[in-house]
Amino acid sequence: MPNSSKPRVICHMMSSLDGRTILSRWGKSPDTKEYEATAATFGADAWMCGRVTMEKDFTKGLTPDLQPVSHPLDRQDFVADYTADSFAIAVDAHGKLGWKSGQIDDDHLISILTEQVSDEYLAYLRKQGVSYLFGGKKELDFALVLEKLGRLFPIKTLLLEGGGHLNGSLLKAGLIDELSLLHFPVVDGAATSATIFEKGENPGPAAQLKLISTEQLMHGIIWLRYKVITN
Repeated sequence: MPNSSKPRVICHMMSSLDGRTILSRWGKSPDTKEYEATAATFGADAWMCGRVTMEKDFTKGLTPDLQPVSHPLDRQDFVADYTADSFAIAVDAHGKLGWKSGQIDDDHLISILTEQVSDEYLAYLRKQGVSYLFGGKKELDFALVLEKLGRLFPIKTLLLEGGGHLNGSLLKAGLIDELSLLHFPVVDGAATSATIFEKGENPGPAAQLKLISTEQLMHGIIWLRYKVITN
């Protein structure tokens, strides 16, 4: 799959000094203004999160209102709004997230699915005005997903703000161009806390990065930027 349409992917995260990302464990939660301010410097057209993050922070566990459909729906990508200025991308392989509309704030919503989702769920997304793209039959091919995002929508730069498994999947596939990391001055220490990247039982070779810049921010946060070195 040619990737000439692939957006530039910047993984933008805040972590403890030991690479953990569950902010609620850090006592007084850090001020997210620094996180949002640094994210804005990239001028991204879109941001991407996985199902768990979307459910926790945005849908609040909303259940899809599925209704019977009169005929099968084909497994073709559906673009509800091409002309939006910015996009929120939800990686929801099995079609579990509920949405009140096709918007998160001012961002048009795009759902990333496998072809295993039900016709009822596809009809539901269309009714809500949510765009959707298929990333594979049973499993997601993120190279295909990114190529479609760049080809079907005006997305040139994408902020990856996922959990460890989503971030790890894109890193393992060689699809991340840059890591933007805000180190918060706390040590988490819990083995059960999620990390920035989790690449599963077969992680492959270690990823190599090159330091681009460092900057000290408020509250003792150090902003580190790295280029991901691809073979």
